[in-house]
Amino acid sequence: MTLCWSLDKLGPMTRTVEDALLVLQAISGPDPGDVSSVPSHLDFDSNAPVQGLRVGYFPAWMKENPATEVDRAALEILPKLGMVPVEVALPNWPYGTLNLILFAEAAAAFEELTLTHGDRQLKVQTPDAWPNLFHQARFLSAVDFVQTDRFRRKVAEEMARIFSEVDLLLVPSLRDEILTITNCTGHPSLTLRAGFVEVSQARSDWAPDPHNPLPRFSPPRRVPHGVTLIGRLFDEGTLGLVGQALERAFGVADQRPHGF
Repeated sequence: MTLCWSLDKLGPMTRTVEDALLVLQAISGPDPGDVSSVPSHLDFDSNAPVQGLRVGYFPAWMKENPATEVDRAALEILPKLGMVPVEVALPNWPYGTLNLILFAEAAAAFEELTLTHGDRQLKVQTPDAWPNLFHQARFLSAVDFVQTDRFRRKVAEEMARIFSEVDLLLVPSLRDEILTITNCTGHPSLTLRAGFVEVSQARSDWAPDPHNPLPRFSPPRRVPHGVTLIGRLFDEGTLGLVGQALERAFGVADQRPHGF
């Protein structure tokens, strides 16, 4: 569905990296109905070597939540596959403010739902859920939006600097900063299973809702945990190449719940 005209993106969800590439190949290409699309194609060679590829990572992110031992183990695998881990850094900027673009565009896309009070029928009604974000965005000033868009350009320039130093990034999948940044810059990402963690409570993107508490698990549940690769613009092929190499090294892609 349309959420944000300048942020929306498409990506397959599959069991393996190879399957994701097959689907991506089928859906890639220009769309005559979308003036923002470009005549790109998936450039992927499954036989290309990964040796020597420079993989950037943020040291502090790997040491603190939400990173897990699975994330740190993935980082340690890189040299064993011939890739070169490279420490990278981003300025200490308020990246969360980029979400103003997301909130404004989403509120515009769902304006009719808001004005007809249809948003009241949405299940999640916590302060940070979509109904309230749609309302709040209507009070965003034009000056705020322009300044945020200027900041978006600065962040894109920083990402270009980082990718002049490395071929791709390895990041914890649940790290908010990189999700927000790549939402706004368009850098492709690939998330793949890297291992398993135990969880005692379900996770939600929204604030706690006292009327709908999240389920707790006793004993804790063993669930898949993924790492995320971030690539250069229009370089999904390198993500697929490294993703396949890591998938083979992790050796967990074939583990599924009973019945699947």
